[in-house]
Amino acid sequence: WGVSLREVLQFCAGVGIDQVAFHDLKHVIFYGMDDMQASIPVEKALNPWGDVILAYKMNGEPLPPEHGFPVRAVVPGVVGVRNVKWVDRVETSKEEAKGPWQRGIAYKGFSPMVKTFSHVDVENTLSMQDMPVQSAILSPKENATVTLDSVTVKGFAWSGGGRGIVRVDVSVDEGKTWTTAELKEGKDQHPYKAWAWTLWEAEVDVPEERKGKDFTVLCRATDSSYTTQPERPEPIWNIRGLNCNSWHRVRLNHDDD
Repeated sequence: WGVSLREVLQFCAGVGIDQVAFHDLKHVIFYGMDDMQASIPVEKALNPWGDVILAYKMNGEPLPPEHGFPVRAVVPGVVGVRNVKWVDRVETSKEEAKGPWQRGIAYKGFSPMVKTFSHVDVENTLSMQDMPVQSAILSPKENATVTLDSVTVKGFAWSGGGRGIVRVDVSVDEGKTWTTAELKEGKDQHPYKAWAWTLWEAEVDVPEERKGKDFTVLCRATDSSYTTQPERPEPIWNIRGLNCNSWHRVRLNHDDD
């Protein structure tokens, strides 16, 4: 439970689209009582479909201290660090928040060729907000042994910016062929306001040539912008290890006895 950040800005601070343009406002900064600060683009804050709230209750009770009492910013669809806890002040600004969580290396992506920051303008590198499409296999677990000739594979998929999941594909032959999973809970979210996971499930046959041996199950998701996860991590590797969203792989063992 909480109040809309957009409405707080509009009705308590008089900040609307006209004021943003007139004052050249670009960011909304959340200040935590622990001296942590982070910001989001003003477009996200004022988007009537952005669903940013200042939360003060959880499950009908006052927000517990460990979750950010008295107020926590909840900014769906973006990297978690923007969801500042223990908020005691909110400001609009021409500049983004200061500090390592916004202007340092903590949440910024760099080329795979960057191995040191000695010649990198870190502060002026764009900070992460929305996150890329991703998926993971939750069942079976890594190195599990299966005894049947087919396997039920379950997992989740999600994409940043509210982009819904339109498809999840599962493969047992290193991506040569794919089985389209059945989307479960979360599939009925608005395709451009999908803030929660979409669960999925697929039934796949153990490859004939891998019976009695080990084999690998892969999954990849496609979101409502029709962006699909990349196959390998190497081309998107970065020194901070962020936004690595390549196909998830789980190795299994097949017992043919």
